[in-house]
Amino acid sequence: MRLGLQVPSFTWSKDQGQLGETFGLIAERAERAGLYSLWVMDHFFQISVIGPVENEMLEGWSALAFAAGRTNRIKLGTMVTGVTYRHPGLLVKTATTLDVLSHGRAYFGVGAAWNEEEHRGLGVPFPPLAERFERLEETLQIAQQMWAGDEKPYEGKYYTLARPLNSPQSVQKPHPPLLFGGVGTQMLRLAGRYSDICHIPPWVQVSMEKARSIVKQEARRFHREDKIAFAAGSVANRDQKFELKAIGHDVEKAAKDGAVYYIAALHRTGYLDNLEEFAKSIIPSYSGLD
Repeated sequence: MRLGLQVPSFTWSKDQGQLGETFGLIAERAERAGLYSLWVMDHFFQISVIGPVENEMLEGWSALAFAAGRTNRIKLGTMVTGVTYRHPGLLVKTATTLDVLSHGRAYFGVGAAWNEEEHRGLGVPFPPLAERFERLEETLQIAQQMWAGDEKPYEGKYYTLARPLNSPQSVQKPHPPLLFGGVGTQMLRLAGRYSDICHIPPWVQVSMEKARSIVKQEARRFHREDKIAFAAGSVANRDQKFELKAIGHDVEKAAKDGAVYYIAALHRTGYLDNLEEFAKSIIPSYSGLD
């Protein structure tokens, strides 16, 4: 089991002038503890399940670049980037840059986007769900083309790229691993077609078994059923208590359900203390689980 840490909140103390230093310490200690990966949400406003919308929220890719500079081994990803937030060509350049500067530690986490409030608040168009899925598939096609070094024009329904040049190319070959996060049959089918890792969010009312079945059925159509791993994780909210025993049981269940990755979202209060407890108990006990 590859254990990861998600940082869903940046509201830690009254002295938010130390926000950057606290986040840097979390990244450093997560790596020192032996965690495999570090994740941040790609949101611009805080989401209601975690805290008030006005709470601090760092831009995800910039935060990961900062974390890359404070660490050496831990892998880095967004959980996940909404397809509507950035033009596909620029998103691929952003992910590639992180991969190059971190010496091959980037994940490419993507989804169809859902938070209409932050779109409206910052003036970002929020198309209907069906269109967002179409844009997501075009984004994945563009990403594959750019990482393959294919500079011929791309002409889709929503995006046109005259020369999708990507230089320098990513360190990881053929590209940073693609992680899909989201719900619904359409998303799971796209995961089967394109993803390297399919993350089933912990709040989704669908069994890992059912989700895996949908993903693998689609993957078989494209002869890639052996190329997809599954990820599970815990959810942090404003009422959550930090309980090591519960997390341990959750990790064991995820492993039995076929997950290779487990990404824990620790409670925002007492973050560094919780991380120390997590490092002492969960990582030694479960990082070798299979």
